[in-house]
Amino acid sequence: MTTPNSTAKILIATDIATDAELVAEVLNKEFNHIVVSTNPDAAAGDFVRHQPDVLVLAFNELEKSERYYLSLYRLCPEVNRHPHRTVILCNKDEVKRAYELCMKDLFDDYILFWPMTYDSSRLNMSVHYALRELNALKADSPSAAEFAAQARHLAELEQALDRQIGLGGHHIEASGRAMERAEQEIGTALDGFSQRLISGSLPDSVEIKNAEGFKKEISRFKREEVQRLFRAATVSAQPMQQWAQGLRQECEPLMKSARALNAMAERIRPTVLVVDDDEFQHKLIDKLLEAKNYHLIFATSGIEALKIMRKTRPDLVLMDVMMPDMGGIETTQHLKTAPQFAMIPVIMLTGKSEGQVVIDSLKAGATDFVVKPFDPDKLIAKIDRVLGAV
Repeated sequence: MTTPNSTAKILIATDIATDAELVAEVLNKEFNHIVVSTNPDAAAGDFVRHQPDVLVLAFNELEKSERYYLSLYRLCPEVNRHPHRTVILCNKDEVKRAYELCMKDLFDDYILFWPMTYDSSRLNMSVHYALRELNALKADSPSAAEFAAQARHLAELEQALDRQIGLGGHHIEASGRAMERAEQEIGTALDGFSQRLISGSLPDSVEIKNAEGFKKEISRFKREEVQRLFRAATVSAQPMQQWAQGLRQECEPLMKSARALNAMAERIRPTVLVVDDDEFQHKLIDKLLEAKNYHLIFATSGIEALKIMRKTRPDLVLMDVMMPDMGGIETTQHLKTAPQFAMIPVIMLTGKSEGQVVIDSLKAGATDFVVKPFDPDKLIAKIDRVLGAV
């Protein structure tokens, strides 16, 4: 039987061949597809060629692992596009630093591996956990905010259903009144016609010899023919009324569930990733949006934003244009080339209003832009509009 873990690809990166062999020996006990990269200059090419699900950084110094992975971000766009998890091996003096790097989302997990411990299976367990999380993220499922946005439309469905059923009832009642008026008008027309015939107003057409008998015949015709036909038409409309009432009753349990689902949707907080190297801007946006039902995540650089998005899928990104290391336009280009992030809307925050900046932002895939210092109401309106369309 084929399992996700049996087909998982693991890439071991290090600059010492014997260390790579040692780590591969441990992993070979449980995983089938293991490759090794020992030339840092070929790091980007190895990553693209092997497309690993889990990248194990087995350098004997934690600093080497940091440099290796940061260079991948700069030199290899595929790192952003290809979903993967990273596990770093460290020694006991580096545990604290490894923990901090994982908490900052640079890496996903760390193993105290140097020198070799008795718990060698801990590495395999870490890879298993990484694959479980990765498989869950690879599932083609909507984000909570996307699901909530669609669920909120169910309230509109109930309103539309009530409106249309009510409108249908009005139409049925109007049709009934129209038939009553038509019956009355036809009766009046027949009475007028019979009176003209009796009075001799139409001597060239018909001669009435028995006026009373003719009146009785007209009355009978109205009663037995005209009224019968209109009564039948009225009766034929009753099933429509019964159908409308039955539809409302049958839909009521579904509408009750829709109302409950809509209430739950209102409790889901859309996630907004704010990418700006200015901590003051973080505080400003945090204060500005504190009354809104948003979950805010902050990054101080484009690279940090890409690291965060390996684990978290935001519903909207507020992206500063001017940042060191990797600017907002370049970061947006990286996001838009990754299938799992391509549909996430990006609003650019820029201190420049030049037309070229706007053009470059839109070409990179940005949904909208705001010029700093921004008008709070306009920023909120744009955020609400974009998230309302998720």
